[in-house]
Amino acid sequence: MEKEILKQEIDSIVSQEGFFLIEFILRGDKKQRIIEVYIDGKEAVTSSVCAELSRIIKDKIESEQLIDSNYRLDVSSPGIERPLKFLEQYHKHINRNFEVHYQAGDEKRKIEGKLIRIDGDKLIFEVKPKSAKVPDEYEINFKDINKAKVLISF
Repeated sequence: MEKEILKQEIDSIVSQEGFFLIEFILRGDKKQRIIEVYIDGKEAVTSSVCAELSRIIKDKIESEQLIDSNYRLDVSSPGIERPLKFLEQYHKHINRNFEVHYQAGDEKRKIEGKLIRIDGDKLIFEVKPKSAKVPDEYEINFKDINKAKVLISF
């Protein structure tokens, strides 16, 4: 029960500050709890944002005694290597390359392409076919995406 209440309180704080909760992990034992909070937003999450949210969350935990033991609180962004979970996360990645695993009817498919725009809940990727010189546009409904990762290019 402690975990659900804590998660709800943290989710509320994160939302009020204009971000969204990507993942919440509570681990450890009664002597030392470890709270990991991963946040994201439509804009980049900076270290100062994480520090401010950490302070607000800590104040809430202590003022309402949500944890009755020692704890460590870590607030950070999920990092580029983690798959995106929410449609709102895609906006800041327009013009970046992706690997997308998605469902097309009964078939699972995968593409690599550049996200060129978002139209409602549809993501439009530019995919360059191997035999053609002109890229194709490929539209995928967000609800059909199983996993999507931003590809890091050097």
